[in-house]
Amino acid sequence: MRKGFTTGSCAAAAAKAAAVMLLRGNRMESIGIDTPAGVRYKPAIEDITIAESSVRCAVRKDAGDDPDVTDGALIYATVSFAEDGGEKEEAVEIRGGSGVGVVTRPGLDQPVGNAAINTVPREMITAEVKEVMETFDHHGTLLVEISVPGGEELAAKTFNPRLGIEGGISIIGTTGIVEPMSIRAILETIRVEISQAKAMGAQVLVASPGNYGLEFMRTRFSYDLDRAVKCSNFIGETIDMAADAGFREMLLCGHMGKLVKVSGGIMNTHSREADCRMELMAASAIRCGASRETAAHILESVSTEEAYACYLAEGIEKRCGDDLMDRIDLYLNRRAGDRLRVACMMYAGRYGLIGATPGAEEMLKKAGGVFR
Repeated sequence: MRKGFTTGSCAAAAAKAAAVMLLRGNRMESIGIDTPAGVRYKPAIEDITIAESSVRCAVRKDAGDDPDVTDGALIYATVSFAEDGGEKEEAVEIRGGSGVGVVTRPGLDQPVGNAAINTVPREMITAEVKEVMETFDHHGTLLVEISVPGGEELAAKTFNPRLGIEGGISIIGTTGIVEPMSIRAILETIRVEISQAKAMGAQVLVASPGNYGLEFMRTRFSYDLDRAVKCSNFIGETIDMAADAGFREMLLCGHMGKLVKVSGGIMNTHSREADCRMELMAASAIRCGASRETAAHILESVSTEEAYACYLAEGIEKRCGDDLMDRIDLYLNRRAGDRLRVACMMYAGRYGLIGATPGAEEMLKKAGGVFR
């Protein structure tokens, strides 16, 4: 699959091109920059506007084969002279313009109030523009404003509103390269949410594979699951990242369709990694005294809720719920080691709470829920 280039690479290339045109005084159709990954990026330069003291131009985002919502967006850079008389040592001042978000919550790459232009893109922009300044022997400060027309609408399709970035997209990237369907990007989003939770003073990291069961958690425990970190299928990695962030307690809440896999030690619950839900539920039934016929029915079930109905029919739902939670507790805390304590609450849409491991009640209370 074809790789692409990040918004950070686009912003750095546009800024470099604008700086060259500002100091050299004529148009250019393409530019080249080196990405942190060591790959040379040579985009075309679009929509050029040259004024007496500023130049504005754009680079079109190419996400390669990644389904990125910013693919095809124009990333603009406006480079202008600062009012310093040209006497200062070379400096680059970076600002966010229209369509670039502003950080409103702590725990992100940039402090609250800053434009959501991350550290590596800022470093790339600064390095490329300074190189141009040295080439043309320019002394003083150049102002670089990054903007993205339509960025606010694009941001509504990203994690930005959830993370507290308002008014537009983020200018991001650590390597300068977009890897198609990048697991790294998903994990980085989880890491950011964990860091943000820690920065906002959370005592317990509450994590959930998604918002499935949102209404159940609100009704039963007065807890808004939307406040939880969304760990997707990456249970094990989330435990690791929570420990790295300094959390000592983590509460995992989720539907049994995902979490029953953890009772078999599976830490990535995506179906392409492992799908032995019925086998695990059948094994639990056998341990809890179910008949051979019930175990066979469970193995033939197409969903965990259908399999749970077999528990109910046999009258072993409480024993099986406890058995599954004991094994979930074992594997979660085996992964965590002595770094933090992990508790779990597992529910099903039709049947409500299936079970909770030791410590779940106390952790939920600390997180602001009500265990009843």
